[in-house]
Amino acid sequence: MNRAQHWLTAAYSGSRWLVPLYPLGILYRYLMSRRERAYLHGGKTVWQAPVPVIVVGNITLGGTGKSPLVAWLSHWLVSQGWRPGIVTRGYGGKGAHYPLLVTASTDPAISGDEPVMLAQQTGLCVVADPQRVRGARELVGRGCNIIISDDGLQHLALGRDIELVVVDGARGLGNERCLPAGPLREASDRLSRVDAVIVNGDLSKPLPVPTTPMQLCPQRWRCLEDNHARELTPLPFTLPVNAVAGIGHPERFFNTLRGLGIEGDMRPLADHQRFDAEVFRFDEQRPVVMTAKDAVKCRDIAPADSWVLEVEAVLPPEFEHWLAVKLSALSERGCTHG
Repeated sequence: MNRAQHWLTAAYSGSRWLVPLYPLGILYRYLMSRRERAYLHGGKTVWQAPVPVIVVGNITLGGTGKSPLVAWLSHWLVSQGWRPGIVTRGYGGKGAHYPLLVTASTDPAISGDEPVMLAQQTGLCVVADPQRVRGARELVGRGCNIIISDDGLQHLALGRDIELVVVDGARGLGNERCLPAGPLREASDRLSRVDAVIVNGDLSKPLPVPTTPMQLCPQRWRCLEDNHARELTPLPFTLPVNAVAGIGHPERFFNTLRGLGIEGDMRPLADHQRFDAEVFRFDEQRPVVMTAKDAVKCRDIAPADSWVLEVEAVLPPEFEHWLAVKLSALSERGCTHG
């Protein structure tokens, strides 16, 4: 376990060695609240796009399931007649020029892994840019009439019409303290000011706000070597396996594998970790399974017998209806689509 994973485990489990950091957490909370007020009251500039903006974010560090929700939202919006585009930070990318238009074949070393994955999964216009406003302007210029801001909750310079926050049901808000004393990017009362709180998986501890359930359901296997899809069952590989996961919450992926009856050597890696041949050095040679996010980084270096588990978010019809009503109200205010 690397240092980042060790700290995340402590923050979510409430380890007492974080107690001396509590005063810093209080200071961080104050600074974030002060920053939010500056944007709300005109002390800092907010750019409001001429099209609706939907933010998908979280208030905790570590993976919560934002990307599957972004993919689901992308497909749903297209089905409703919108022309969505996605703006994202492109964490881990080393792009020299922004805004960066990301396609399914973009080198993830330039754009980051998540933008490439989203481009592959959605087929939409995806723009990576550390300055979300600049990226959003690029999407508008390319004809998108609604913008999805991936992991954009704290990027307040970009105005938003709908805020969706994803919470990992298993880990919740951890010890409910702000960085560096806990996993919170913002105080937990921020949840009461967003439009919807979406819980990924079963909720282990109640939240103080109404929530919408989301499940990540395995759909198919994809052979990394030939990119061909296979049915979930029967398994297209032998057991046991070597599994790798360089995501915010690797254990969630490993639990999904176990739920499919898959056991083996499960190797957690750092979120957004770069892949090299060393990642695939295991004690025994076996089939390798991984996430779609990891797959974009290692097609040329992964063993031949490597498989990607494709998952999709499933949300209740009530949420779809709620979202349709929200967007209809925005259209009536002048943000039309079609």
